[in-house]
Amino acid sequence: MNLFSITKETLESDKPKDECAIFGIYNCEDAANFTYLGLYSQQHRGQESSGIVSSDGVHLYRYAGMGLVSNIFTESKMSELQGRNAIGHNRYSTTGASFLRNAQPLRVESHLGPISLAHNGNLVNSWDLRNRMEREGSIFQTTIDSEVIVHLMAKCKEENILDALGLALREIKGAYSLLILTPRYLIAVRDPNGFRPLVMGKRTDGSVVFASETCAFDITDTNYIRDVEPGEMVVVDHTGLKSYYPFQEAKPSLCIFEYIYFARPDSYIFNESVYKVRKQLGKQLARELPVEADVVIPVPDSANIAALGYSEESGIPYENGLIRSHYIGRTFIEPDQKIRDFGAKIKYNVVREVVDGKRVVIVDDSIMRGTTSRKIIKMLRLAGAKEVHMRISAPPTVSPCYYGIDIPTHKELIAATHTLDEIKKYLRVESIAYLTVDSMHKAVAEHKGGGFCDACFTANYPVEFGSQDQGNQKSLFQEYAVEES
Repeated sequence: MNLFSITKETLESDKPKDECAIFGIYNCEDAANFTYLGLYSQQHRGQESSGIVSSDGVHLYRYAGMGLVSNIFTESKMSELQGRNAIGHNRYSTTGASFLRNAQPLRVESHLGPISLAHNGNLVNSWDLRNRMEREGSIFQTTIDSEVIVHLMAKCKEENILDALGLALREIKGAYSLLILTPRYLIAVRDPNGFRPLVMGKRTDGSVVFASETCAFDITDTNYIRDVEPGEMVVVDHTGLKSYYPFQEAKPSLCIFEYIYFARPDSYIFNESVYKVRKQLGKQLARELPVEADVVIPVPDSANIAALGYSEESGIPYENGLIRSHYIGRTFIEPDQKIRDFGAKIKYNVVREVVDGKRVVIVDDSIMRGTTSRKIIKMLRLAGAKEVHMRISAPPTVSPCYYGIDIPTHKELIAATHTLDEIKKYLRVESIAYLTVDSMHKAVAEHKGGGFCDACFTANYPVEFGSQDQGNQKSLFQEYAVEES
């Protein structure tokens, strides 16, 4: 029998793809186990592969695999990850294909000793640098942009790993939150624009912890201290913790889409609660784009909090009109597609009692291609919805992202290629409305001042593409050290 498959990627095609998650811990008796927990709690940021590298102060031990954290790390594999220090990574590929050889953290040997690196973000000049180094004789083992960093470090003549890292990072451009593990150091770095989040905490046993989001702190009993600042390098070793600012200052460009879609609502990123910001976006949507209706429902799960904000501000009751399945694997069906809109139905199901005979406001955080939204609205109609009004708690997505979010190309984005009226007709709704860029910033500014990257909504990219001029950098870490308790 001829079969074809519907994968999770197919079902998620109307959403931007997840980024990556990083986690690191220094001087903890169960370092690898805590790293496992930190990665498990950040699984939403990447589901293609996961890896952990640990250190006993002499050697680095690595294990990585394809798939989910809970399926990769068996008890026997965890027992091989020795030592009191560890870093881990969950991957969704933005640069480089989905193969095991591209799983992070990377581990390399060099004249600086063994180095392991975990990267969240995307480098916009990595191919220029890679091509240059390949012509000079470098041999790359992966196709990911992160490997450029360790090659730049290895080619550096500096004997001090901190200076080598600083010089390497001076050559790259783009978004990076990094964790680097050596037998001596755990190093956390955030790019000067601060695109991707990176938080720092401490456990009661004195161990220092880093993660992409604070939800990883909750599961590991870690007390949040602060964010790693844009352009900051935090170095932890047996003597304690030091902070450096070795890079030229840049305008903050925090990814606003983290608040809208990516981060878990129970996390704090960029020094603010994701839950509060997401709810405020929904309230702003209701104030500026009201509609007479009987019920407000979200597209679960990322729009749940924005829909709650819309409901509270508008006074329209909030209900769970769509139920999402969280157990989507690979499903095989016959090619005549006897079940219409099967791809949407396997992920969502409508609660008929909530929508039947009702004027429905359906709140979502974004629309990429519009294909899944159209199918969901059709399902609401078949369940008896009298009217459907769509509200988006963000501006129209009109541009791809080059800083670590896998947003479709310009020609695939429905808002970039169609008018609002055309989108309304395509989705078959009574009305559709988005927040404006100014309204989005107004909502977020109630919790955090400006300095956000909104390039996916405006095409105003804060970091230009292409090779970066090399400067003369020497002894970076003898001048900028700041002791911390």
